[in-house]
Amino acid sequence: MNKSVLPLSALLLLGVKAGAQDSLRTARLDEVIVTANKIAQKQNATGKVVSVISREQIEKSTGRTVAQLLNEQAGITINGALNNLGTNQSVYMRGASSGRTLILVDGIPVYDPSLSNSEFDLNLLALNDIERIEICRGAQSTLYGSDAIAGVINIITVRQDVDKPVNVKASLAGGSYGTIRGNAKVYGKAGKLSYNAGYAKLKSDGFSAAYDRTGNEGFDNDGYNGDALNASLQYQLSNELLLRGFSRYSRYKADIDNSAFIDEKDYVLKSKSLMTGGGFTFKKTGVVLNGNYQYSEFTRGQIDDSVYISPATKYFKLDYFGKAQFAELFANIELGKGFSLLQGADFRYSSMNSYSYYMNPGPVDPYNPSESTFKDTSLSQSSLYGSLLYSGINGNLNVELGGRLNVHSRYGSNHTYTFNPSYRINYHLRVFGSIATGFKAPTLYQLYDAWSGQPDLKPERSTNYEGGIQYQARNFRTRAVYFYRDIKDGLDYNYITYRYFNFGRQKVGGIELEATLQPAKGVTVTANYTWLHAQEQIQNRVNQQDTTYKYLLRRPDHNVNVTIGYNAGSRLYVSVSGKYVSKRYDIGAGKDEKLDPYFLLGAYAEYKYNSHIKIFADAQNLTNKKFFDVLGYRSIPFMFNGGVAINW
Repeated sequence: MNKSVLPLSALLLLGVKAGAQDSLRTARLDEVIVTANKIAQKQNATGKVVSVISREQIEKSTGRTVAQLLNEQAGITINGALNNLGTNQSVYMRGASSGRTLILVDGIPVYDPSLSNSEFDLNLLALNDIERIEICRGAQSTLYGSDAIAGVINIITVRQDVDKPVNVKASLAGGSYGTIRGNAKVYGKAGKLSYNAGYAKLKSDGFSAAYDRTGNEGFDNDGYNGDALNASLQYQLSNELLLRGFSRYSRYKADIDNSAFIDEKDYVLKSKSLMTGGGFTFKKTGVVLNGNYQYSEFTRGQIDDSVYISPATKYFKLDYFGKAQFAELFANIELGKGFSLLQGADFRYSSMNSYSYYMNPGPVDPYNPSESTFKDTSLSQSSLYGSLLYSGINGNLNVELGGRLNVHSRYGSNHTYTFNPSYRINYHLRVFGSIATGFKAPTLYQLYDAWSGQPDLKPERSTNYEGGIQYQARNFRTRAVYFYRDIKDGLDYNYITYRYFNFGRQKVGGIELEATLQPAKGVTVTANYTWLHAQEQIQNRVNQQDTTYKYLLRRPDHNVNVTIGYNAGSRLYVSVSGKYVSKRYDIGAGKDEKLDPYFLLGAYAEYKYNSHIKIFADAQNLTNKKFFDVLGYRSIPFMFNGGVAINW
């Protein structure tokens, strides 16, 4: 480790010293979570590493995106979060590559089958529509299946603490680069019926996505225009049975550039998604049964109708369409004497197709059009899983032992397991650990050549180890975790044969430190630090020979986030935040290029005019620091956002 660790280490020591002297009213370990084991339980009843981004934190992040908020959490790097709106958002958790962190919305996996790694585009989510976020780190494939190699991020949109028939929330804000943010939400509960409906708008003139190295090439601004709508219903049919239904629609249009350091005047990306479905919860003495179904459609398109692509192309159009269905049924059964059983089954179906069209100048026909089609192709996965949970010694000892069998329509079957014990030594101190395996099934995009005779791809497999200690006092809490992950049969692309193959291997060890401290009345300090140590065996990016890298592209070895907040009475809240990112590497024209470390400073303030109206302001990159997260693409300059929020 280096000197960047020292400020956070000092904070941890200060907190331990102050731990017995003051009062922290909210003990996060007693918070109820649902992601760790698919059932509502207190956070101190599981040995899994779970962090919660509360509704209060989200409301104090107005003016930011979902990706920017996640980018401030321990163990997570969202590459693209600090670039222009509409930039591809690559989620890296604990150093794992993109597509190895599973995104859930209200506990249901969401992913786009037409993307190369079946990721979910975070640009399609509006922060104002989210009530809380639960981040569960480490391999979670036993409960959640494919893609949960590094962990899961559960984005929860349904508000549970509703007691009035009609509630209204709305906000309107404006800021730098012609940015406008607005949202409105109506929710309530009338008898046995609960409902929620919302709309969010984000529009910006933006800045140039590509970086102008000379400063005088006249790169144009790349704008963004997005909309998000959602609605949900819950009906308590009886004391035992709850029914629910939902629908979400999102779309955005973003101007993009040709490539690193290269502008493009008429290049547009359009994306939209539809997710709809329903489910039920049935509760009887000792048994809770849940069922869910979701249907999803994703459409992406790129159009460039200018001469800026290359001298050989005058017009370019590319469309992708992906479709996914997910169904699950699982039950939690109380067995007595501290034992319970979680048993379930789920099914995933994915399909995609694509279409491309080019106009190229030719010697006879000046347009010489050409087109290609990737016909509709599909795959499916079926799984059975179960976990035996034990809580004993007055609730101080908690153990989970689980396994999953996954049957894939292309490669056959594979399995995973989880062993996760934890022990609470006393009120203040708890230790935990786990050994778990995870997997990522090859995607439809990666299987493209398999339909023409390529040998079957196998799933990417991982073995994960972690151990840690958690301490809480009345004004201080902290958690330290060491993790190690070994990925085998990594899915990689062969630039010689132009096909995907199972070759790569990745070994990543690391440390995550998190702390929250109240050193004085009204003052709260939160901080986290992540250290990664990696070794990745993949095909060389220059000579295409097998090689081993001691670093991970676009993922720093050291990452620190600190926020100091002050409540000046019940109406005024102000905070300052800092983010340090150490050096990283990105793909260059020849060898990989080193990106310089950077430190960003931000600030936030809100004033509650009364119990219904709040005025807020948010500033990012206060020093206007020039930095790069993606080589050749511009990161955010100084950005300001301010507005008003109404809660009635």
